[in-house]
Amino acid sequence: MSRQNYIFTSESVSEGHPDKVCDRISDAVLDALLAEDPLARVACETFATTNRVVIGGEIGLTDQDKLHEYMERIPDIARACIKDIGYEQDKFHHATCEVTNLLHEQSAHIAQGVTGQGDRDEGAGDQGIMFGYATNETPELMPAPILYSHAVLKRLAEARKSGAEPMLGPDAKSQISVRYEGGKPVGVTSIVLSTQHTDEGQSSDDIRAIIEPYIRSTLPEGWISPETEWWVNPTGKFVIGGPDGDAGLTGRKIIVDTYGGAAPHGGGAFSGKDPSKVDRSAAYAARYLAKNVVAAGLAERCTVQLSYAIGVAKPLSIYVDTHGTGDLAAEAIERAIPKVMDLTPRGIRTHLALNKPIYQRTAAYGHFGRAPEADGGFSWERTDLAEALKREI
Repeated sequence: MSRQNYIFTSESVSEGHPDKVCDRISDAVLDALLAEDPLARVACETFATTNRVVIGGEIGLTDQDKLHEYMERIPDIARACIKDIGYEQDKFHHATCEVTNLLHEQSAHIAQGVTGQGDRDEGAGDQGIMFGYATNETPELMPAPILYSHAVLKRLAEARKSGAEPMLGPDAKSQISVRYEGGKPVGVTSIVLSTQHTDEGQSSDDIRAIIEPYIRSTLPEGWISPETEWWVNPTGKFVIGGPDGDAGLTGRKIIVDTYGGAAPHGGGAFSGKDPSKVDRSAAYAARYLAKNVVAAGLAERCTVQLSYAIGVAKPLSIYVDTHGTGDLAAEAIERAIPKVMDLTPRGIRTHLALNKPIYQRTAAYGHFGRAPEADGGFSWERTDLAEALKREI
């Protein structure tokens, strides 16, 4: 029997956090290439520091003769991301930072195992294990601590970008501790919010006066009580931020990207990787499957694990855990899953329509718990597989 009464904490970081700047640039490069070549192979990594962005990794195109043409666009793509995020600081400005592009052609040895040939289906882009998770504790079927940590920062970013709160800067972090009773979230015991600001004379109390109304309107009614602890900019000034304050790297916020520590993570990052790479696509598929298990009423909580070997198409294993919240044996769900979804890399991409430029928007505020979009974005958040799962069990 799992614990029913406890406090659980998750954190999030804003789109202006140094690591998220890098995730955004890597995914923007991916989107630009997929828009021109849906079969592009991309493994793009970004590093950012004071006045400098370095982009590296591999690209494989259907027409490799066009590689140079795409390369020339990379610095402009990076600058557009930095501008949209809102960086115009003396030591990190979209117009003046140096952008170094070190992308090159994909390894032929990797390509030979991934690209399907003859009767052989294309294989996974790498070995690895991927996890998906869902819980009915929120309407989005996400753990409450990470869902609301994201929501707070997204709301503050909207206020900053709209001009409503011009004193806020792009770099920010949140952390929310949620109290559970009977296994369900009922309140918040502490709120940590650190946000960059533009006026060195502003104190922690000044920043709290700005951000508190947004946080109160974002969290469920009644969750904040007089006993809730507030820690706003607890170190004081936070004027120097972004890559000037701390270097950033693609893929360094994998727990923020997924379930905030409430569920396992296989270890692979998402951003900058095309959907032939199961680090990304199979993690999306695992979330899709877990969410549909919960949406179908087969369990209140569900974890799905998939495993792959490089160059091998079919998953090596499928594991389901309903954490004692379902009436059915987990083995029955495991047997049903391959009957309702092809879990080869090609099958996942086809089912979820992943060969589209839909990834830049995932780079901040979580890859899961978002609403499916008309152009195919966040397709893994659909619950259209629930009835098929029930029929197969």
